[in-house]
Amino acid sequence: MKIFKKMTEDFDREKIIDCMFDSVTSSLLSELEEGEKPCSFLANLNSIPESEVLEMFSYLIECNFIFKKFENEKCILYANSEKLSTFIEQNENFDGAINALEKMDSYLN
Repeated sequence: MKIFKKMTEDFDREKIIDCMFDSVTSSLLSELEEGEKPCSFLANLNSIPESEVLEMFSYLIECNFIFKKFENEKCILYANSEKLSTFIEQNENFDGAINALEKMDSYLN
């Protein structure tokens, strides 16, 4: 059974950028680019609980950038590649992502 929230294009772009460019979330997103993955697999990659993975992805799931389904009582996550690509390709969002990365870099230095 698939569980999807209502599709909406009304989302906080800055919050999406923050979610996507968080160091842990971005590494997990790269895993989902290769295809669907069990939440437990993603959790094990970073030695965090599954609940934390779901929390990190919660807004992306709510906005249908990431989908969540259950198979044999296991949570499976997969990316909405088309929506993620469209979001990244939009100039205003790309500029925002660059600004977010520069901001993160300034904290590290």
